[in-house]
Amino acid sequence: MAGELTTIARPYAKAAFEHAKETGQIDRWSAALGLLAVLTSDPQIAAQINNPTVPRERLCELLLDLGGETLGSGPANLVRLLAAKGRLAAIPEIARLFEEQRIADQGVRQVLVRTAFAIDETQRETLAAALARRFGSQVDLRFEIDEGLLGGVEVRSGDLVIDHSVRGRIKQLANALQF
Repeated sequence: MAGELTTIARPYAKAAFEHAKETGQIDRWSAALGLLAVLTSDPQIAAQINNPTVPRERLCELLLDLGGETLGSGPANLVRLLAAKGRLAAIPEIARLFEEQRIADQGVRQVLVRTAFAIDETQRETLAAALARRFGSQVDLRFEIDEGLLGGVEVRSGDLVIDHSVRGRIKQLANALQF
């Protein structure tokens, strides 16, 4: 479901970012989408969004009332469009993708690094420098420990995946051995 939401959210996030950039309102849109993401992630509101018996117009008005003046006309119109299309559940993902674009536009690339074991600060700095050279931009690294990797590292940035984990290499070997 997460991949499906990303697919749904991507064009909305892209259009919102382009509009925000053209109008010089990136910060305002960022704040509005952040607020909407918090609102739609609330368990009670999320339950209503996922309830097919609740009218979409009612959900739209609820979000617009809760968002108040923080939303502004552009984000409010986005809420109306998403409500009409039955896609209010995509708001948190739209907000996340919008933030990724905002950061990328500033010349910083968000990178998730998964390792099998904790790595020290020196290793983190070395990895950050190598990835900055690889991507040709500053990187904002976030680290996760995933013991299922067995060893090595997995790097994700947007749609790019660099898998130098033991698990990844075992999968490559298994695929190569299949006829």
